[in-house]
Amino acid sequence: MTTSVTHQKKQPPVLHGGLPYLGHAFEFARNPIGLLLRGQEQFGEVFSFLLAGSQITVFTGSKGNEAFFCAPDDQFSQKEAYQFMVPIFGRGIAYDTTPDRMSEQLGFIFPALREERLQTYARLMASEAEAYFDNWGELGEVDLLTVMNELTVFIASRCLIGQEFRENLTTEFARLYHDLEGGINLLAFFKPYLPLPSFQRRDKARVRMVELISGIIANRRARGFEGEDFLQTLMTARYADGTALSDDNITGLLLTLLFAGQHTSAVLAAWTGILLLQHPEYLPAIVIEQQKVLGDGKNYSLEALRQLMILERSIKEAERLRPPLIMLMRKILRDFEYNGYHIPTGGLAMVSPGVSHRLAECFARPNCYEPDRFTPERAEDRKSPYSLIGFGGGRHRCIGQTFAYQQVKVIWSVLLRQFDLELVHENYEPNYSTFVVGPKQPCLIRYRRKQQVKPVNIFTISGAI
Repeated sequence: MTTSVTHQKKQPPVLHGGLPYLGHAFEFARNPIGLLLRGQEQFGEVFSFLLAGSQITVFTGSKGNEAFFCAPDDQFSQKEAYQFMVPIFGRGIAYDTTPDRMSEQLGFIFPALREERLQTYARLMASEAEAYFDNWGELGEVDLLTVMNELTVFIASRCLIGQEFRENLTTEFARLYHDLEGGINLLAFFKPYLPLPSFQRRDKARVRMVELISGIIANRRARGFEGEDFLQTLMTARYADGTALSDDNITGLLLTLLFAGQHTSAVLAAWTGILLLQHPEYLPAIVIEQQKVLGDGKNYSLEALRQLMILERSIKEAERLRPPLIMLMRKILRDFEYNGYHIPTGGLAMVSPGVSHRLAECFARPNCYEPDRFTPERAEDRKSPYSLIGFGGGRHRCIGQTFAYQQVKVIWSVLLRQFDLELVHENYEPNYSTFVVGPKQPCLIRYRRKQQVKPVNIFTISGAI
């Protein structure tokens, strides 16, 4: 009897247990990081497990991450793995088009993240944040994740879709956006078109979103108005064959960038604040840096924000300890060889920032909050380009990372300058029921507005004397 060559090859060790077909689906849904860490501790940098009928091969550590991110697209396919985003972004956009057309679409997006645009965004972000926090009282309690979700929607829509959209931003848009987000979960990853209420709300929200943005486009064209935002860039964009973008295409690309610039930013901003308030010994240095760089708080230039390195290290440590995306997947289209193992076609490949960021081989004392690990002297993230992967790695690194960091810097700069803050709860745990993992709600913080010292009028004093 002849055994095939494939069967003779050594395959990654399998995490046993679970149920027929479903495998470890229930444990993965409840505590994915716990499951993946258990596999890593048992087998090392590569192992596999069954999840809803699919064989998942997990790569961990900087070398495993590098193998994952450096595999060619025709071997590890991002497009095939992220089909659950197609109902949100739309047909013919991103993961639902050819590689060449997707490259063209990315070419339309890059101008929105150019240096001069980021400079403009810095001022807009500060304006939105200050206006938002002006509506707070003198003291009170707020849900930090809700705050960050609302504020980053305002910021991203103002920067990316335009002023008139932001000025007319209503509770309807917030609801629509929430319904779109509700269509992103573990079940959608495998079965995005099931007739479930959350998926039906997602699809209705996508249709209505096109109607709203089409109205803005029609109004601009009727008035002959040309904005200086990303929407205008898309309105005038042309594919290589000369074809203009349809309103549906424009909406899809706006949503692509909006999700890249808002969803992870909100979660990263929430975790940044929670971790800082849990470790207040790091706050004084950030406040001193704020005073030194920002002065009276009116200089929110791109250059000034780049100088906030102490704050940036705290954001980076939040990305490491509480990455918004705890797993990244690819569909395996061709057999893959790694470290003596044969990974066959047909399954899914995975890396997990939530696991790799907590390995001692990548970071010293990995479970400790130490923003100083990112100082030039230590630079633990520079030891390998594939150790810190909260925003992906290699050629598929998230294009919204710079926008996200800039946004979080502005928000916390405004907050820390205007308020004294403290946590309400003892523990703030991750919510693994969502694809982008924020803190469980309620995640309350308590604020008290700082008293602004008014300058003394020396002429009034001398006159009184």
